[in-house]
Amino acid sequence: MMQATSRIPCTIVTGFLGSGKTTIIRNLLENAKGRRFAVIVNEFGDVGIDGEILRGCGVENCSEEDVVELANGCICCTVADDFQPALDAILKREPAVDHILIETSGLALPKPLVQAFNWPAIRSRVTVDGVITVADGAALVSGEVASDMDALSAQRLADESVDHDDPIEEVFDDQIACADLVILSKTDLLSEDDRQKAEDRLQGELSRPVRIVPSRNGQLDPAILLGLDAATEDGIEAIRTHHDGAHADGVAHDHDEFESFVVELPPVASPEDLTARVEAACAIPDVLRVKGFAAIGDKPMRLLVQAVGSRVQSHYDRPWKTDETRGTRLVVIGLHDLDAEAVRAALAG
Repeated sequence: MMQATSRIPCTIVTGFLGSGKTTIIRNLLENAKGRRFAVIVNEFGDVGIDGEILRGCGVENCSEEDVVELANGCICCTVADDFQPALDAILKREPAVDHILIETSGLALPKPLVQAFNWPAIRSRVTVDGVITVADGAALVSGEVASDMDALSAQRLADESVDHDDPIEEVFDDQIACADLVILSKTDLLSEDDRQKAEDRLQGELSRPVRIVPSRNGQLDPAILLGLDAATEDGIEAIRTHHDGAHADGVAHDHDEFESFVVELPPVASPEDLTARVEAACAIPDVLRVKGFAAIGDKPMRLLVQAVGSRVQSHYDRPWKTDETRGTRLVVIGLHDLDAEAVRAALAG
């Protein structure tokens, strides 16, 4: 148990869209073993799907009080307005929390967030136990950084005659550069040779010795993830990233390449019907991810849906609450030029 005079450790979990961050944090909450966690979830856009996923885990540390959502934009751009007040509220809780977990959006840059831990009001009370970057193993094997890089990005990367300065690649590079631990996710989908190929690519990205840990279905011993004692804020200025200076003088980096929107639908006939609709939506150029919840026929349980590329996963996560309106609410995340009307039509069936 933490001593009252100790700084509270905080673990920052970052990684690209669909890499498996929420699954790993949910596994931590389900295996707390007496630790009192608080979680800050930073969504991209105005929707709180990942926070809802964590609150649905049904164990201690998953209550409305334990999971705080920041959905007003990328946390690296709203440190003063959103992050510090959320942290202040967590630190006032009684009994005190033992550990804070932060799940950043897939677009967040870790460095400016870690730098905020050097602010006097934060540094005296909280330390960064470690930055954990979750990398999609299946995507790395295919030469990408996410399971559904759009066709244009893939073409640009393959064409030696064009500029390869891809903003998605830069975000990934910055996340890897700041990592104290890298989780190679989705290794259950890889052969041993492919897993080694993915690890080799990560080693090529790392500029300093960092442990790479394979993960199957997000199941990892909490002892691997917590207690790193990295105090990352102490050495963050020495880490070079693509976006150094992007937040100087309050100037945020540009997220205009990305957009998100919500599609609300009535109950769907079956999980198979929903999967077919989501697959059709994900096949539309520039769509990166679809995630959300669905009402299936008269089923009393809520269906959780997450899709990256052609891979669609779903399971019933909890019963519908009596005060909830049963329906389907899906979040679409993609590049700015995606055909939103085509996506809506595909999801509507």
